Amino acid sequence: MNEEQIELNKLRWRCRRGMLELDVLLARWLERRWRQSPMPQRAVFLRLLDCEDDRLWRWLSGLDRPDDPEFVALVDEIRNLPVRA
Repeated sequence: MNEEQIELNKLRWRCRRGMLELDVLLARWLERRWRQSPMPQRAVFLRLLDCEDDRLWRWLSGLDRPDDPEFVALVDEIRNLPVRA
C-alpha cells in the first residue's frame, strides 16, 4: 500500500461521523475531489473534519452558514456535489 492510499484510508476513517448523512457527504467529497484538490483546499477540508458533528450538520444541511469564508466555499462545494458522478 502506497503513502497516498494510507492517507486516504486515514481520511476515510476521519469522515466517519456520528451521523450517516455526514459520513456520506464528507466521504463523497473525499472520493471525488481530494486527489485533484490543491493543498490549500485540502487544508480547509482537514480543518472542517475537526469541527463538531452538530455544527457540520447545520452547515451541510443549509440550516446555518460558517463564519469562515474558506469553510463557506468548501461547504457549498460539498453540498452541491451530485449524488452520482
